[in-house]
Amino acid sequence: MTDTIQIVCPHCDAINRVPAARLGDGPRCGGCRAALFEGMPVALNEQRFAHHLRHSGLPLLVDFWASWCGPCRAMAPAFEAAARRLEPRLRLVKVSTEEAPNLAAQLSISSIPTLALFAGGREVARQAGAMPEGRIIAWAEAMAPA
Repeated sequence: MTDTIQIVCPHCDAINRVPAARLGDGPRCGGCRAALFEGMPVALNEQRFAHHLRHSGLPLLVDFWASWCGPCRAMAPAFEAAARRLEPRLRLVKVSTEEAPNLAAQLSISSIPTLALFAGGREVARQAGAMPEGRIIAWAEAMAPA
């Protein structure tokens, strides 16, 4: 039997099962037919974050940020570049603490930007402060479960 991984569509949130060996082959959503990986972070609100966290077979690397935060804005291009390099091994996600204040409070996000890595539905690592692309990638690869 082929190992499959659940991938939540970044567009319609449908749950897709993709053979692990085919993740790099440009899989498309069975629901909306959009690409499951586009090399870009996915912006999620509280409800969509909960859905992705609950159903994703991939680790989620989350950038908690706010529009008024200078270091957050400065790190955004590096986080986008990291998405191109880390997908499809990880799903990169952006959550605005302004739009998801309850989630930020629930997770005790006390400074931004904060990167948090989730695997198997739970947080496995956290790092506060802006980082360049190379450090984001190195940190995520070091912290992600094998």
